Amino acid sequence: MLGRITHMDDETQTTPDSKRFPRRSLVLHAAAYVLVAAAFFSLGVGLAGNGSVAAAVAQVPIIGSGLNPNPVQNVDLTDFWEAWHALQDNYVITHASTTMPSVQDRVYGAIQGLAASYGDPYTVFFPPTQAKAFSDNISGSFAGVGMEIDMKGNVLTVIAPLKGTPAEKAGVKSGDQIMAINGTSTQGMSLDAAVAAIRGPAGSVVDLSVVRNGTPLDIKVTRETIQVPETNDGLDQKTGVYHIALYEFTSNSAQLFDQAFNRFKASGSKKLVIDLRGNPGGYLDAAVHIASHFLPKGATIVTEDYGGKQPKQVYTSLGYDDVPAGTKVVVLIDGGSASASEILAGALKDNHVATLVGTKSFGKGSVQTLIPIGGGSLKVTVARWLTPSGAWIMGNGITPDIVVPYTQSDANAGIDPQMQRAVQFLTTGK
Repeated sequence: MLGRITHMDDETQTTPDSKRFPRRSLVLHAAAYVLVAAAFFSLGVGLAGNGSVAAAVAQVPIIGSGLNPNPVQNVDLTDFWEAWHALQDNYVITHASTTMPSVQDRVYGAIQGLAASYGDPYTVFFPPTQAKAFSDNISGSFAGVGMEIDMKGNVLTVIAPLKGTPAEKAGVKSGDQIMAINGTSTQGMSLDAAVAAIRGPAGSVVDLSVVRNGTPLDIKVTRETIQVPETNDGLDQKTGVYHIALYEFTSNSAQLFDQAFNRFKASGSKKLVIDLRGNPGGYLDAAVHIASHFLPKGATIVTEDYGGKQPKQVYTSLGYDDVPAGTKVVVLIDGGSASASEILAGALKDNHVATLVGTKSFGKGSVQTLIPIGGGSLKVTVARWLTPSGAWIMGNGITPDIVVPYTQSDANAGIDPQMQRAVQFLTTGK
């Protein structure tokens, strides 16, 4: 499925050319994908505790009409038409299973090539059959493996397996590079094709060939209908440090965080750890809501930058600002923290209300929208996320204030050096 998208609504939005289009809010934040079982709302991949998805929700329209069909006068298409006629006049079918593409199929193929020329793995064209599969993918219910994937350096990469899912149980790790799916190479494979190959009926098995730190591994994952815990919290009586772990940003996350946050305040602690490690993201409004507990009204949380093609959209604090006076806050992040996790971490860091501990986050910060074209759908990157200081999240991630690795040997020994360092900082100030 696609990276976390939001529900669709019936509002309208004025576009740069002052035309108004029906708005069905669809944001594929960096078009990352969580392969899970999910009940999706409208065209959105957001769940009410029933599964999981990823990517931050923003307000980007699905443009449905008013597109410009006129030829671009200064573009010479001579080479294209020469290629068209060369193929039409010379191509010979050599396999019994092959058929000659229709004229429409050739047009769709040309559009796919045009989209691919931008070199952005999230800008793609779906012909009608694929467009329907894509829509079904983000609006239906199905089983999955419970991990988020994205492109990193043109390699299909695991952002994070979600807690308690088949992927995590099978040993999938953040940063694993997926080289093949059921024996089929992922080289040149789109995110959408990879998702289609990995998803499947509950109880069936998908074979992932991955590379981890240069070592090839074969991991078999049994697909399931997935339930993912969203939060975990509690007070360490010995240190007086309260922790709130947030595993994703779903439609329930703001309410669940509020409950945990109220327990924190009731505990009397003035030392708080917000653990966003392995959290692949989700609804932007959940990130805004949570950040608003720590920031005064109007403080910038994140900016959606459209590259000058329309005004920037700045998301600001709702101004709850109800952290107990004197509270020290640490946010834990790692390479599995992406999308809305990076937005929240970046907002608290840049507004100087929290110290970040851990390792660099994933770096997932672009926004896509769908544009219907000739029965198909063109998915286009239309914006990028900026932290309050103006830093690009996409490809860069968020660098913690205190860098602390967490190795496999640490995990095997039951040691969490990142949490230990957070506790040290909160109790000693160093």
